[in-house]
Amino acid sequence: MANLKELRSRITSVSSTMQITSAMKMVSAAKLSKAQDAITAMRPYSEKLSELLQSLSATLDSDKSSKYAEQREVNKVLMVAISSNRGLAGAFNSNIVKASKYVANRDYSDKSVEFYSIGKKANDIQKKTHNIYKTETAIYDDLSFENAEALAKELMTLFVEGQFDRIVLVYNQFINAATQDVQVEQFLPIVPVEKDENVTLDYIFEPSKEEIVMELIPKSLKMQVYKALRDSFASEHGARMTAMHKATDNAQELRDSLKLSYNKARQASITNEILEIVGGAEALNK
Repeated sequence: MANLKELRSRITSVSSTMQITSAMKMVSAAKLSKAQDAITAMRPYSEKLSELLQSLSATLDSDKSSKYAEQREVNKVLMVAISSNRGLAGAFNSNIVKASKYVANRDYSDKSVEFYSIGKKANDIQKKTHNIYKTETAIYDDLSFENAEALAKELMTLFVEGQFDRIVLVYNQFINAATQDVQVEQFLPIVPVEKDENVTLDYIFEPSKEEIVMELIPKSLKMQVYKALRDSFASEHGARMTAMHKATDNAQELRDSLKLSYNKARQASITNEILEIVGGAEALNK
């Protein structure tokens, strides 16, 4: 059994750690509230935009498809792994790295695959074993639609210019504070929608349907990137809050265990001292 001094030192150390994890939990909880409100508010718009685009696209002739829907032989693939710049979030970042690697090996094992790391943590791991096309870490400093739009335009340009034949997004979708679901979405080319002969849109279009679709596609792609970033941002704080909550509980259990050991050791020490005094007194009386 450790001596009293060692136990006191460990109790102090664990108590300090518990204060830090508790503070980090509260900070993440405050940030999660704002991030959750943001992703919850934009989801209806994003889903309705995608629904409208699919409905219109299904009624168009195939020869009027967008340049973003061009289907060509897949030789070069860009995996966009959306992680975070900071750790202490449980399996949040490692899940993204694992999913990216799994999809690359499963679907594109015979292709040239490069990784676009959004967030420092994914890059730190992936650069050891994969080809990193680029790393972006500053976007979380100001996670706005304008910055997400710039990223989306960059990805769209890479596809249109033929540098990559397919671009895939890998990110954590926010479900709740304790649950994040890893999503793998084909960003480009746009997944074709089967034409439904029964689809009839009783609308008057101004301008034409073709022009509306051509205008909506870039907006939809930009919104897809922004939604993925927002989902990941909310998921990060949810994962960190949960991880820090568990760390705080574990630290409290360890501290309580150490205090119990300390009290037992202290009681044993006191008992020994009493026995020594009694034994010394009896020796003097003989």
